[in-house]
Amino acid sequence: MEHVRAFKERIEELIDNRLFIDLRNVLASAEPEDIAWALNELEKEEYIVAYRLLPKGLAADVFVEMEPDAQMNLIATFSDAEVHNMIEGLYTDDAADILEEMPANVVRRLLENASPETRRVLNSLLKYPENSAGSIMMTEYISLQPNMTADEAIEHIRRTAIDSENVYTCYVIKNRRLVGVISIRELLLMDRSALVSTKMLTNVISVGTGEDREAAAALLAHYGFIALPVVDAERRLLGIITVDDAMTVIQEETEEDFAKMAAMTPTDKPYLRTSSFRIWLSRIPWLLLLMVSATFTGMIITGFESALAAQVVLTSFIPMLMDTGGNSGSQASVTVIRGISLGEIEFRDLFRVLWKEFKVSILCGLTLSVATFIKILLVDKLLMHAPITTLVAAVVCATLFMTVVAAKIIGCSLPMLAKKLGFDPAVMASPFITTIVDAVSLLVYFGFAKMLLGV
Repeated sequence: MEHVRAFKERIEELIDNRLFIDLRNVLASAEPEDIAWALNELEKEEYIVAYRLLPKGLAADVFVEMEPDAQMNLIATFSDAEVHNMIEGLYTDDAADILEEMPANVVRRLLENASPETRRVLNSLLKYPENSAGSIMMTEYISLQPNMTADEAIEHIRRTAIDSENVYTCYVIKNRRLVGVISIRELLLMDRSALVSTKMLTNVISVGTGEDREAAAALLAHYGFIALPVVDAERRLLGIITVDDAMTVIQEETEEDFAKMAAMTPTDKPYLRTSSFRIWLSRIPWLLLLMVSATFTGMIITGFESALAAQVVLTSFIPMLMDTGGNSGSQASVTVIRGISLGEIEFRDLFRVLWKEFKVSILCGLTLSVATFIKILLVDKLLMHAPITTLVAAVVCATLFMTVVAAKIIGCSLPMLAKKLGFDPAVMASPFITTIVDAVSLLVYFGFAKMLLGV
């Protein structure tokens, strides 16, 4: 990112010195993504000036990559003619994404200045659920007829490709239905008089408009496609999902999962451009919920005050037991959540996952228990002369073993149950698992202490 930061500083320098011709030349030779990143880091007055100097074609590409707040500020400075040129210069999926981020009055102005055809397409895209494949598809694609010759198909591509982002994959349509797919490479290599139908692939992988966008992105990544067709119930081709859209979806879903796994409300703004108040809002509800749920741990400890009074040494091992249990549960939950997100694990695999994690927990529990027993006898008792009996060490190690087993079972099962019930598995990550396992470990600990020590 160093070159982008240097690029941003160069833009600031040229604006400060009012060298606008040089600024225009610098911007015209840069990549849209780099320009957008730099403009997002500038003050409002600066990025408005810089954006005005962009060539028409480049301006649309840069606009798509900018932050929603900056886009809204730019739109406020546009004339109706400029709004029309901007909205018509965007691919439909990008335009729909922008409309979803804008307030109602801005959306109204954008649609009013769009052409009737563009307005119709955008309205149809906006009707799809937010996380569906239909909401991220683009309607610009190259379609061919099965009875076209290779020459006719190539000539058709020359006439229509200017409006399509993806020209490498062509879709064969008959009576509006998707019947095949053929690559531009195949068209160039086949006999010029051969029909498209003789070389097209008829086993076309596609998704429905209502399918989850994350599943569509995963399907595209699995097959290594450049684009994935989106069809309706009658297999009529409605649009395509391109690989760049799939990458955006995967990135957004990953960031959302990380936020939920850390017990935070997901946000689409970069950290440095998010206000402290907004960050507080995203974190405090989860912290309050976890704080309330953690009171059960305090209630358990309070309920066994007499046991702790009789064997004060038991208190010193509580943090170790709770931390180990929480870490063990987190390992299992994160592994299962990753498997679910990659499509490797489904609910029908529940018992296979439980059996695997049970075997792992036995090995982990035994290893940790033996290591802890040796540590207690050699370090705590012999070196530090702590008043620990062999029976107390046995209670601690037995609790540790049972805690690890329980934690891994809970950690692997809760995300799968959450997915089955329609919740995001990422919610059942470290914070919730840790809270539950803490309570379980304490109950087991004091249960063993009461049974073996008679406290």
